[in-house]
Amino acid sequence: MNVISTPWERGLLVIDPAPASSDPSPWLPAGEVGDVLLIHQPDNQPSRKLVVSLGAISKITFEILRQAGSTAVRWLAKNQIGEAVLDPTYLIDFGADDAVAAFIEGMYLGAFRFDRYKKANAKTPTQPVVHLIAGDRISQWRNKVDEIETIATSTNLARDWAHEPANIINPQTLAERVQALFQGTPVNVTVLDETQLEEMKAGAILAVGQGSKTPARMIILNYPGDQQQASSQPVILVGKALTFDSGGYSLKNTESIVGMKYDKCGGLAVIAALQAAERLKISQPVIGIIAAAENMVSEQAYRPDDIITTLSGKTVEIITTDAEGRLVLADALTYAQSHYQPKALIDLATLTGGVVVALGHVRAGIMSNNDTLVEALTQAGEKTYERLWRLPLDEEYFKLIQGDEADIKNSGGREGTSILGGMFLKQFVEADTPWAHLDIAGMANSAKELPYCPKGATGFGVRLLVKYLQAL
Repeated sequence: MNVISTPWERGLLVIDPAPASSDPSPWLPAGEVGDVLLIHQPDNQPSRKLVVSLGAISKITFEILRQAGSTAVRWLAKNQIGEAVLDPTYLIDFGADDAVAAFIEGMYLGAFRFDRYKKANAKTPTQPVVHLIAGDRISQWRNKVDEIETIATSTNLARDWAHEPANIINPQTLAERVQALFQGTPVNVTVLDETQLEEMKAGAILAVGQGSKTPARMIILNYPGDQQQASSQPVILVGKALTFDSGGYSLKNTESIVGMKYDKCGGLAVIAALQAAERLKISQPVIGIIAAAENMVSEQAYRPDDIITTLSGKTVEIITTDAEGRLVLADALTYAQSHYQPKALIDLATLTGGVVVALGHVRAGIMSNNDTLVEALTQAGEKTYERLWRLPLDEEYFKLIQGDEADIKNSGGREGTSILGGMFLKQFVEADTPWAHLDIAGMANSAKELPYCPKGATGFGVRLLVKYLQAL
């Protein structure tokens, strides 16, 4: 989909949100958010008007406007409408520029679909072009639309790559894709292969990947930002990218193993956020570290009861090979602090099923050693509707993962599983490093269609991270 700022009205269709009225006219939809009605003009006026309901006026938010934008573009695509016009005048009552931006953002996000492996047919939805009537504000609106498109395009990149199965994306091919993505940009890409990881003694990420024919990779992205305007200290984003997680010898059951291609979503959010930061020319320097591995079963695979030595030198007793995400992140967090002085250190991971039990599919969990960082990320999440909820990291929780025969155990049982995952990671973070862990297991993918996302990967975290970086 494409939105074009234009100083005049053209096209065949005007997207028109329902008038703000508590007593809708008879020709309006019933009033539920997303209800649509196509109005045919008199014969001498060839245009038609698509009315999109925003629901009760007292409950209209920017999130509702995103949903309405998605509804509009999906209707256009389904009905093979190739060109339409959006008049922002109708949205002024809801916050003018911010309201229009939210509506357009919903259009870009709602237009995403993953059909690469489907045979094209006559019913394949079109990708409409929407003209925004900008009038004398065309330059201002063009810049705003460009920003929205950049962030949404990066979010959709994360969604797209997440949908790719493990026979297409593995640690090696992911690294190759990242190198191609940033070729010719200011983002410098370094890929550490298994030989380099062995020389570094990064035993945790290597253990997770050693059962696969495609060994682990650590991918480092360095975006320099604007050194004249920003602190030289980078924000470091760390992402878990398990291109497939079988559970290893602690094998997942049939129901749980389906969809494990989405276990790379934390790493993809970091990649996409770096792409957006570079394209938006954000002044803050950013480092992205993606810990990529494939957790498989073979005669080389690591086992329960194994004791591994991490990059930090700390030893870990393996209780379950299905608690692998915290292992790859442990080495990535250590690498981040040993090579840089982070202004903030933020990791994203589909880490635990426990966070889904605790928070469902409404909010991601956040754990941190820094209140200021939590507040900044939470505010960014509220603005993008990628919402967070803080979980505790009381020291008493460490007793559950204190090792019997090593420094730490990688699992402490069923109680407080999401918190124990965060507590494990905390052992690899220096006390004076502002750090936050985002457990996005309940938000990275959806088993059903969402208001502006089809079934599957959501791209959760990309817009949140970009909003946080912009605020800096």
